Amino acid sequence: MEVLNYLGIPMALLGGALAVGLSCIGSARGVGMVGESAAGLLTEDPSRFAQCLILQILPGTQGLYGFVIAFFVLNKLGFMGGAGPMAVSFGGGLGIFFACLPMAFGGLLSAIAQARVAVSGIGLITKQPKETAKGILMAAMVEFYAILSLLASILMIMGLSL
Repeated sequence: MEVLNYLGIPMALLGGALAVGLSCIGSARGVGMVGESAAGLLTEDPSRFAQCLILQILPGTQGLYGFVIAFFVLNKLGFMGGAGPMAVSFGGGLGIFFACLPMAFGGLLSAIAQARVAVSGIGLITKQPKETAKGILMAAMVEFYAILSLLASILMIMGLSL
């Protein structure tokens, strides 16, 4: 049971690493998917670059949100204050680990779902260039769930007492 006293910080850091890592994996996959689709359109009509870029950027935000969660974890553990990390029980570390999971999985899955919608938006722009705003709006709707994941993780991390 004594060894569990030393596992609080590693558990918490693992949660933060999953939040940023999985969110960035989803964002990288999503940005790549949209970029591939946009390249096809841009070979035919290079003037559509700005519209394509907006759609490509959208699935990249989840990686940023995961980074924010990792920052919150490091701050909660005392790594950002200069005094060094605080003592964290196994239960406290486990609490932070679970608090990071909404962003980890929400970021991963919403980035890929958003990319699929953005790829369809590229197809819309290809056939109906005047409908760009609709393609962007449809992709932006998925962002709501990434933001919910971010807020859930932040509220849980901030609400924990270590």
